[in-house]
Amino acid sequence: MLLYQDTAIFVYGFNHKLGSVQRDLNQLQAEKLLVGTVEALSAVGYRHNFGVGRNESLLSLATGPLSRALQRAREPRALVFQHCYAESAVLDCDVKETDIASRNRYFPAEIMRELQLDHLPYFCSFASGCTGFMSLLGAAGGLLSPSSDERPVICVMADCMPPGDPYDMLQERILVSDQSSAFLVGREQCGYRLLGINYYSTTRTKVALVEIVKRAVQMIQDLAMSLGLDLNRSDVAVHYPNIFPDTWKMVTRYLRIAHVEHVIDGMPGRAHCMATDAVISLTKLHRGQEGRLHVVVNYGIGLHLGVCILKEKAHDGASL
Repeated sequence: MLLYQDTAIFVYGFNHKLGSVQRDLNQLQAEKLLVGTVEALSAVGYRHNFGVGRNESLLSLATGPLSRALQRAREPRALVFQHCYAESAVLDCDVKETDIASRNRYFPAEIMRELQLDHLPYFCSFASGCTGFMSLLGAAGGLLSPSSDERPVICVMADCMPPGDPYDMLQERILVSDQSSAFLVGREQCGYRLLGINYYSTTRTKVALVEIVKRAVQMIQDLAMSLGLDLNRSDVAVHYPNIFPDTWKMVTRYLRIAHVEHVIDGMPGRAHCMATDAVISLTKLHRGQEGRLHVVVNYGIGLHLGVCILKEKAHDGASL
């Protein structure tokens, strides 16, 4: 558990981009991009996903969100990247290449070179799966907490499916999209104030959904208690990833919060966008309502379960 109530850290400047090609479930099946069935994915609530086109790459997908974050940050202190897929963390190289330095085309260095960025420290989180939003907040918070440096940290998430690989997970009945997003973590008082993070990991390959429900409820309640927050006396929005919709309904029900907004955004139209789901819903749900609490839940391969609590800041002329 990481607590930031005595440290002024804010999350803002959200940007994202999805692949340019939208396919429905039947198109995905016809192109052999599913391992599961149309019926199974449709029953969960999926209808479409987005993938990169022939003239797109992970670099081109991520360039837009990162460029806009750079415009907002002006002079960032550092960059922190996160990937779910191994193929996204290190870009393709010539299979005949024997020089290890040439084979390790780390994505952060490649995109920074593309944008002519240099002399900026960068870090990368890989093994956090779809809990990337939490791992980025933790890393950026660690960079900011011990310093009086006012410059923000830019956080970047980027993943696209290797060509020809299916976009779904069979047993979990999850459909994903190719995506990238970027946001800022810094001292500027806008967007959302970061209050705390609660993070759980296990090396098990499978966790029963009933355990996810129990752990998520307990982790949210424990984090709120540690922060001295009474969720029942607050206006609360709980943001969930676009997976396991019935599981998250149970979490919201067992939290027993009087004034709560249950948020699963755009699942039929854009499927699961890894931790970028949180970036998209936080952008949409920001109303400039000072003090409104936002609980974000991430769950991903690893396995990891992460929750954080953010406090909404009122609009003061600065954009989100």
